[in-house]
Amino acid sequence: MAGRTGTLREQEAKDLLAAKGMRVTGQRVMILRELSKRRAPTSHPELTLRLEGAGLDRATIYRNLVSLTSAGLLIRSQLGDNVWRFELLQSTAVHHGEHPHFVCNDCGDVACLPEDAVSLIGEAMLVEVAEVQLRGRCVACARM
Repeated sequence: MAGRTGTLREQEAKDLLAAKGMRVTGQRVMILRELSKRRAPTSHPELTLRLEGAGLDRATIYRNLVSLTSAGLLIRSQLGDNVWRFELLQSTAVHHGEHPHFVCNDCGDVACLPEDAVSLIGEAMLVEVAEVQLRGRCVACARM
């Protein structure tokens, strides 16, 4: 699976879909490629805005996000604001808990953190962690 090193090429997106047994469609390829450009999880409205000129409507994008998530190509996160965000699964992340996020309390921006940014110790290591989220003020908000 692709990491966050750059945009998926069209053939790479097609190969990911085929590897999961999914029908390869132009819509799915566009969605995967767009999400591969993002450095942070993206909400359905944000993705709809980014794909505005591609001729995809909101419902089509949403249905594809759900299908791609069910197939294991995307990760769906809810970061405390009741908004689902989607991101392309990173090659090294088997569980989403290995991929923490930072959420700014002021502006709401979300940033992906490296897998090793958070270490669990003690009893926390004994349970399955579904998601790790750090909250605080981002650099831009701290300067204000």
